[in-house]
Amino acid sequence: MSRVKRGVTKHARHKKVLEQTKGFRGRHSTNYKIAKNRLEKALRYQYRDRRLKKRDFRALWIQRINAAVRPLGLTYSRFINGLKKAGIELDRKVLADMAVREPAAIEGLVKQAQAALAA
Repeated sequence: MSRVKRGVTKHARHKKVLEQTKGFRGRHSTNYKIAKNRLEKALRYQYRDRRLKKRDFRALWIQRINAAVRPLGLTYSRFINGLKKAGIELDRKVLADMAVREPAAIEGLVKQAQAALAA
C-alpha cells in the first residue's frame, strides 16, 4: 500500500479556518488550534443570535410604540387591542416606524383605537 501524505490537505484546512478568523484579536486569528476553537464559538453565537435578533427587534418596536401612545392617553396593550377591534392591521415594525417618523399618524390611530375601545 502506498504512503499518503496529507500536507496539502492539512494546509488547506488550516488556511480556511485562519481566513475565517481574520479580524479576531491576538492569537485567536493566527494560531490554528486557538483559532479553530474561537471560530466554533463564533459560529455558535452567530446561529443563536440570528434568532435572538428577531426577539430584540420586536421588543424595541413595542417600546417605541408604547412611548408614542402613552402621552396620548393609552398604554401599549390597550392601543393594540383597540387597533384589532377597529380592524386596523398594521404590524409592530410599521407602527414603530410611524411612531418615530410620523407622530401625527399615530395620533389618528390612537383616536381610532380609543373609539373602538369605547364602542
